[in-house]
Amino acid sequence: MKKISLHVQKEFCDECSLALMRFIGKMDGVNSIDAENGKIMIDFDDSKIMEEDVLKISRESIEKLGYKLLD
Repeated sequence: MKKISLHVQKEFCDECSLALMRFIGKMDGVNSIDAENGKIMIDFDDSKIMEEDVLKISRESIEKLGYKLLD
């Protein structure tokens, strides 16, 4: 199991948090996702999904919701 921590430009609204959880949380291998205070924590099984794929899909999903990731 691995965890990824991402920081976004601003805190998610409730609807966007739910949408993000639907987008990312339904991926095979993702165990949990928590979005609060501008920080997203994704817990996943790296034997089922590669970290690069989690990052790519997460970035795309976050940007579709109108948020920007901070480096």
